[in-house]
Amino acid sequence: MGLRKFVDKIKPTFSEGGKLGFLHSTFEGFETFLFVPNTTTQRGSHVRDCNDIKRVMIVVVLALVPALLFGMYNIGYQAGVEGIMPAFWFGFLKMLPMIIVSYVTGLAIEFTFAQKRKHEINEGFLVSGLLIPMIMPISVPLWIVALSTAFAVIIGKEVFGGTGMNVFNPALLARAFAFFAYTPQMSGETVWYATDANTGATALEQLATTGEMKWSVMEAFIGRIPGSVGETSTAAILIGAAILLFTGVASWRIMLSVFVGGLAFGYLFDAVGMTEFPAYYHLLVGGFAFGAVFMATDPVTSAQTNTGKWIYGFMVGALAVLIRVINPAYPEGMMLSILFMNALAPLIDYFVVERNIARRKKLIKNVK
Repeated sequence: MGLRKFVDKIKPTFSEGGKLGFLHSTFEGFETFLFVPNTTTQRGSHVRDCNDIKRVMIVVVLALVPALLFGMYNIGYQAGVEGIMPAFWFGFLKMLPMIIVSYVTGLAIEFTFAQKRKHEINEGFLVSGLLIPMIMPISVPLWIVALSTAFAVIIGKEVFGGTGMNVFNPALLARAFAFFAYTPQMSGETVWYATDANTGATALEQLATTGEMKWSVMEAFIGRIPGSVGETSTAAILIGAAILLFTGVASWRIMLSVFVGGLAFGYLFDAVGMTEFPAYYHLLVGGFAFGAVFMATDPVTSAQTNTGKWIYGFMVGALAVLIRVINPAYPEGMMLSILFMNALAPLIDYFVVERNIARRKKLIKNVK
């Protein structure tokens, strides 16, 4: 293969002792992105497979594509552009700069840290770089995207040691930083639109204030409503969920339990009269479905034990609905819910493991 021969030819230049050896980590990052690494473990017990972290991250990116493409169309649709392709092209041109800024900022920081530490390039930003613009309002200034991305990568990942060491989901940290530092640019009736021609409250804001929304359930499910670029279409998100589950990349336990927790608390609040709309509305509007599929299932920041995944997912969905209902001033609770449970995930796993140990000790004692 010509590309493989070319990479092998220039590899000595970027190896230790070569003319550009100081760029070894950067070269290695590009090489392993193009080809499966030819290295194997030398000690310990490991599972050997052709699917490394980069390939897993690429699967997640592919799963995000349906929501991304529909989100681009919805940008143009909300702006009043007629026709599917004209609306999509309008949204593509609005969305592309956000994606570029996110990747350039994040990868520049990742490459810098890798070079300084002489470590391999972290692969996690392949997903985070796309998630960050997908959970931002389309009208957010590009400098806020850059600043939020830098905060997420440095404070959310690198200070903990990089990919695999972070406690919180980096994309959600970027969203949280932007929301609390630059609230006017992240909330209100104008930030969800690409032009000033169309304005209005989102479906979540309408439900929080009036108990109803002007869009039908089908419109909300398809995604022709205002909101963050990747979060509006539940249908497109479910296509991504099917890809993640079919490939085994995401945990079905977490996904299912998030929806169960959200529905359970939704029906609870509906039963006691605290809400005036059906409980399943929570699953169709805002970032609930997107968070359940792409954020809560992050293998680094979620629970690791099977029992812990059920508990973790249920609490994510339940807390999201609780925040939405109890605090009408903050109708979208998915971001805070996942970040809060990210912090509790290790504690959940700890108690699950301790419980299993205690139960086995009791069984051994009874046998004796």
